[in-house]
Amino acid sequence: MAQVGWIAGPLSVLIFGFFTLVSAYFICDIHLYFNPKTGNTTMNQSYLQAVHTILGYKHGVACGCLLYFSIFKTGVVYTITSATSMRAILQSNCYHKQGHDAACEFEDRHYMLMFGMVQILASQIPNIFHTKWLSIIAAIMSFTYSFIGMGLGLAQVIAKGKIEGSIYGISTTKPTQKVWLVAQAIGDIAFAFNFALILLEIQSTLKSPPSQKVTMKRASAIAIVTSTFFYLFCGGFGYAAFGDSTPGNLLTGFGFYEPYWLVDFGNACIVLHLVGGYQVYCQTMFVIVERWYAEKYPDSEFGKDTRSVKVSLLPEFKLNPLRLCFRTAYVVLTMAVGMLFPYFNEVLAFAGSIIFWPVTIYFPVQMHFVQKKVVPWSGKWILLGVYTIFCLLVTIFSLVGSIEGLIAKRFG
Repeated sequence: MAQVGWIAGPLSVLIFGFFTLVSAYFICDIHLYFNPKTGNTTMNQSYLQAVHTILGYKHGVACGCLLYFSIFKTGVVYTITSATSMRAILQSNCYHKQGHDAACEFEDRHYMLMFGMVQILASQIPNIFHTKWLSIIAAIMSFTYSFIGMGLGLAQVIAKGKIEGSIYGISTTKPTQKVWLVAQAIGDIAFAFNFALILLEIQSTLKSPPSQKVTMKRASAIAIVTSTFFYLFCGGFGYAAFGDSTPGNLLTGFGFYEPYWLVDFGNACIVLHLVGGYQVYCQTMFVIVERWYAEKYPDSEFGKDTRSVKVSLLPEFKLNPLRLCFRTAYVVLTMAVGMLFPYFNEVLAFAGSIIFWPVTIYFPVQMHFVQKKVVPWSGKWILLGVYTIFCLLVTIFSLVGSIEGLIAKRFG
């Protein structure tokens, strides 16, 4: 919001929210797909299966690569963000005790290791059907820290008695620097609206009646409208409070020092949210790999041998060597990448730029063409084609800016 200003900022959030809603509706429609060539109806239980079934093998391979990258980068981003929030809790207490000018600097890596240890344990949950309690905790925490961020921003505006910021966004000394920052901001916004990959997995778990499609469309609309509301108000109040001094992360950039306990609580909520969010995303990857291994090696004891394990405060679950080894290695790898590139906003922008167009725009539109038998060069075909090309150009612009930001941060 701060990088692009008071007009383009809210407008960008609303536009990306609308794009995501359109794609969500398209994806909900393809849960059941009737193939006119074979006469069979397929229930697509995952995004990857839908692309492979409707668009064919080549699209399926491309989608698979993007799917694995998207899930992996989400784990990396969640690791970085959690470590940043844990560090911010210590910094907040340090500033409270020693003053705002104290040298309260702490390494992120230790907190990434702590987050990773928790995820290694949580990743042994068998599959996404057992993550309902994690989802509930994550949702409550998300609402809590969002309200804290909005409340602190609003309080700051009231205390100052004026609204900071301008229609041009944060000022820079060089025009090229401004261009790169705007590009990174668009990537950040794109990342915030990217949930298409797990939509069909969620839809497959819903009960009927009403139909799964109807329920999922309603849930998607509520989720996107609610998210857009929070993005607008958190970004808006933060920019209104700090103007050109707006931090990249409202609760960890120390625009707010007091009340320190509220800042601590908000950051603790972020960590708890991301513990659950990490699993909701990564369980998709775990299931894909373990299902592939079971089909490839049906007689392997490495994947079949199970033992019941009960850990205090957690439900009993079954453990096998494949799950223990692969999931542990996966979590360790996300930690390693997070330690190598611990740059919150730049990593968000890069991840959002890579995934948003193909996953949220291109594949859903192409599947919609096939599902609804849209005639080439019809009005609807042209409109969605223009929509796809426009989003592609915006994504390329954002990708170039995010790469520049990562290089500048890493090699500065």
